[in-house]
Amino acid sequence: MPIRLIRQAINGNKPLPPMWRSHPMKGRYDVIIIGGGAHGLACAYYLAQQHGITNVAVLEKRYIGHGGSGRNTTIIRSNYLTPEGVRFYNEGVKLYEEMSAELDFNVMFSQRGHLTLAHSDAAVRTMRLRAQVNQVEGVNSRLIWPDEIKRLCPWLDVSDKPRYPILAALYHPPGGIIRHDAVVWGYAHQADKRGVHIHQNTEVTGITVEKGVVTGVQTHHGFVEAGMVLNATAGWCSTICAMAGVKLPVTTVPLQANVTEPLKPFLDVVIVSGSLHVYVSQSDRGELVMGSSVDPFTSYSMAGTLSYIEDIASHILELLPALSQVRVLRQWAGICDMSPDFSPMMGFTGVNGFVIDVAWGTGGFKAAPVAGKMMAELIATNKTPALIEPFRLARFYEHDLVGEKGATAVGH
Repeated sequence: MPIRLIRQAINGNKPLPPMWRSHPMKGRYDVIIIGGGAHGLACAYYLAQQHGITNVAVLEKRYIGHGGSGRNTTIIRSNYLTPEGVRFYNEGVKLYEEMSAELDFNVMFSQRGHLTLAHSDAAVRTMRLRAQVNQVEGVNSRLIWPDEIKRLCPWLDVSDKPRYPILAALYHPPGGIIRHDAVVWGYAHQADKRGVHIHQNTEVTGITVEKGVVTGVQTHHGFVEAGMVLNATAGWCSTICAMAGVKLPVTTVPLQANVTEPLKPFLDVVIVSGSLHVYVSQSDRGELVMGSSVDPFTSYSMAGTLSYIEDIASHILELLPALSQVRVLRQWAGICDMSPDFSPMMGFTGVNGFVIDVAWGTGGFKAAPVAGKMMAELIATNKTPALIEPFRLARFYEHDLVGEKGATAVGH
């Protein structure tokens, strides 16, 4: 149990101090991180905690966690398709398992298991391939059949009657869900304790580059010098990169989700169906959290649409018809930057001192701890860690892609 919970119980209802402080903007920072989500805050924390670099500023246009970190559906897993992706995300799962103790804050990580359903022979072959890659990389993941699927989730119809019969599933026991805002708060608190400055409501309007070297950023509060600048934004990564003269091969699209009214707990696993373009889990409050694939058009809109809610309702009822009378509580959208190979971009750019941790598509939150840790190592050592070398920006010009579409399109 985190020590913070014990202290709070002893103190009763006494007010707690702020989890992070406000600071006046300094004229210069060794590192400026653009983006106050889980990625940016994790990098700031690991810079201070592991490398002793504390003259760091995190700049967030609104409030921390406002973007993708506050709009995702909290699924954590590592059952990807490529060896590079599996190794990377598996390190992320390990960090999440230790996070409550490390940050002294309960992030409510519930490793309840993750089921990716297969409705056709082709899908079964894909799940078998993913299981084999996972096992070779030491990840707990295997192909299971209808009898075991029924034991894990009795509410699923595994007979041959449904229009999309469930033939098998990729079962990933370490997968689960987490409290996303707790992750953001925990990293912010520990980074602040180590001297990192967190500046909310601070918009970056420009990045100054002189002779190919970053010298600072322009904000609506004024200019700030920087030794190094990290772009850790989601949804606006190409806009920020353009300020430094870096062009990214990304498209920006909305990803919608919704939650239902609270129900008595009944869903003990995360369920994903690529064929039906749907995934669903049940939160600790009883709400069903569900979503689909990204919208079929580029946009920066974070509003929900009627077409989405119609599609998700029909698709979820194919799997769980007992939910027909359940009411939707709210819906929303997050902004996803999608790369051509559905893998992220991390590391150096053509501008000295300007580095990126971007293009996470639909899988950014689950990667936050390991991405932050690796980017902190890159910044501190000026060398690319082996774990993230495959995700370098230059791969698109070297024809060395990391094709992850088969494990990311819906299975968030």
